[in-house]
Parts: sequence; C-alpha cells; structure tokens
Amino acid sequence: MTKPQPTRKKRANGVESRQRILDAAEEIAGERGYEGTSIAAVSAKCGLPASSIYWHFKDKDDLIAAVIERSFETWLAAFDLPGEEAGTPLERVVAMAGRVAKSLIAAPDFLRLGLMLALEHRPAEPRGRTVFLQVRDIARAKIAEMAQALVPDLDEQSVRALTTYAIAGGDGLFVQREINGDDVDLVALFELHAELVYEAATRMSARSRA
Repeated sequence: MTKPQPTRKKRANGVESRQRILDAAEEIAGERGYEGTSIAAVSAKCGLPASSIYWHFKDKDDLIAAVIERSFETWLAAFDLPGEEAGTPLERVVAMAGRVAKSLIAAPDFLRLGLMLALEHRPAEPRGRTVFLQVRDIARAKIAEMAQALVPDLDEQSVRALTTYAIAGGDGLFVQREINGDDVDLVALFELHAELVYEAATRMSARSRA
C-alpha cells in the first residue's frame, strides 16, 4: 500500500517558513531600508537558507513587495468606520483615527519602508514602491468613501482635497513620531487630526449649500 504524502504538514510548514521570512525581512528593511536589505541578511535573521527564501520569492524586490502587502492588510483593517451605534459621525471618525494610529505604533515598518520607497525615483522602479503606491490608493478610496457617506453634500473636488489633506497629515504625524519617538502621542494627534478634517468637511459642505 502506498503511504499517503503528508501534504497538509508540508503546506503548514511552507506557510510558517514564509511568515518567518517576511517577519525577518520586515525587521531588517525597517532598520536598514531597501538598499540595506539583502537575501543573505534575511536568511541569517530567520535561520532559513537562501534557497528557501528564493523558493517563496523571486528576488529581494518580490520579498519587499510581499512585506508591504502583508503589513498593509493589517493596517487597512483599522480603516473600518465604527457603526452608528458608536456615536456621532465625529465620534466614529475619531475612534477610527485612534485605531489607525495604534496599528502604526504596533507595526510601523509598513509605512516607514513604504515612504522610503515612495520618495525614491529610480530608472527601474522597485516593485515594492509600486505596491505601496497602489495600496495607498486603496486607503485613499476608503477615506473618500467615508467622507461622502458622513458628509453627503461634499462635491468631488472637496472630497479629493480632504482626502489628500487627511493622508498627508497622517504621514507628517508618523514622520514626527519617527523623529521624536514616544514624546509624540500618535494616538492623540491622529484623533485631533480627524477632528480637524471632519470640521473642515462640514464647513466645506455648508459653503457648497450656501
């Protein structure tokens, strides 16, 4: 009788190995940036041979893109707006902003690495940069959708301006915390930022109705 292959165990081991590789790459890239990250360094960090890394990922660029995609999924989950039972529209927006800030504190490497890549312009654009810009577009679309749902009278130009302002402000607060560390209360500042964006939205809506 032929002994059945332990495919389930192999699959589980493969998933575990992939997560170990991504964890190591995320930590190294967060410390050293894109250029300072190498397959050799990731191999030494995760304890798996380079051949295992290349089995999961085509090259370093593919690995960094996967790091960004995985981290983004966790970060994007924080963008879910609480339901109406959570309070007024302002209270719901502020609560969501606090969750986003906490997600960045817990896993800052996604935005840290993504911003590094976004600010670089090379003849051959790394796939990680492309992925980061794509996932930012997803976040921008979610914010625009929330703005239109909570303040229905906003016109398209106002929604676009508010969305750009909200994302740029969040980036700036994150960078400030990267510079000054725990002296920057990222949660409180994100909540304040959300209040200001919401107030701006209501003012713009009132002007459009006048």
